[in-house]
Amino acid sequence: MKFIQDLNLLKSKLQEHHIEEMFGKEKKLPFTLQQYRQDEIILLEGLELESLFFLVEGKVKITSSVETGKSLLLRFVQPLSIIGDIELIRHVPVQSQVKAVNGCLLIGLHVDYIKQHEMNNPKFLHTLLEHVSYKLQTCTTASRVNLLASVENKFASYLMSTTSPEPDNFFGIEIKTSNIKEIADLLGTTYRHLNRVIYSLSQKKIIERNKNSIRILNWDKLEEMSNGIRYK
Repeated sequence: MKFIQDLNLLKSKLQEHHIEEMFGKEKKLPFTLQQYRQDEIILLEGLELESLFFLVEGKVKITSSVETGKSLLLRFVQPLSIIGDIELIRHVPVQSQVKAVNGCLLIGLHVDYIKQHEMNNPKFLHTLLEHVSYKLQTCTTASRVNLLASVENKFASYLMSTTSPEPDNFFGIEIKTSNIKEIADLLGTTYRHLNRVIYSLSQKKIIERNKNSIRILNWDKLEEMSNGIRYK
């Protein structure tokens, strides 16, 4: 992680994502601009939250550890996303590991400052409520999809969700990846099992798999397999 001492860039990112509007433009807040390299850890699960983050550039991956010692891939997030909102509100340690997928810029605001000056700010609290309720909604949706009977059903639902042209399909964007291992993690299965499912669907001419992509050949059959359930 590297602190970027570029006030013009900081101001530009604050304006681009309307962050100052949450706090009141007349205030001068102690924002920091932080840069993370690809695969660098931004927040480590179990540690105390020091700053609330606003992701303003790049893409990050959110994972959570499970009892087996493995990590469960929850989602990918892109600008503008707030990181640390649940921990701030609930006064709990960091609940998930946050890792940069590529080069990222984040604007930080120290938790101590927020607790002293912003916890009675209705605009700020309303923004936090929107982000937390969205996370609750998407977690509920993911749980519902994961109750489907088979990996085939879940994968069909995943493909239908991530290829949806709907402009409000934000969660579909958050879970979209071309990495089969990451898709398997999202679906709660193994890389080998998912590969077997992909091979089976390819043999049935429902999808076509190329080296780095999957093309849907039979939308009607895939829709039938997904049971009409979407990640959204």
